[in-house]
Amino acid sequence: MIDLLKKTLLAGVGAAVITKDKIEGALDDFVRQGKVNSSDARIIAEKIAEQGRREFDELAGDLNESISSLLDRKTSENNDRIAALEERVRALEAALAEPPTRNGEP
Repeated sequence: MIDLLKKTLLAGVGAAVITKDKIEGALDDFVRQGKVNSSDARIIAEKIAEQGRREFDELAGDLNESISSLLDRKTSENNDRIAALEERVRALEAALAEPPTRNGEP
């Protein structure tokens, strides 16, 4: 499961890099076409990058909370199962510790 999460996050980072390259390319085209000057293009690129970082950080935080919640729930379920198994073992040990009986007599 951890490997799947790593791959998902790495894919997201890869998409962010590709997106950044495409944004820079599009802004360069706008500068060449005279639609925007280079200083405005830099400001736009910085704003887009900052927004992307905020969204990524928010998504990473949400993912972290979800994973923590899932792990907490699984830990709780496992603790309950362990407690039930320990109780069964105690009952079996107690039954084995009693002396055997013959024909219903102690």
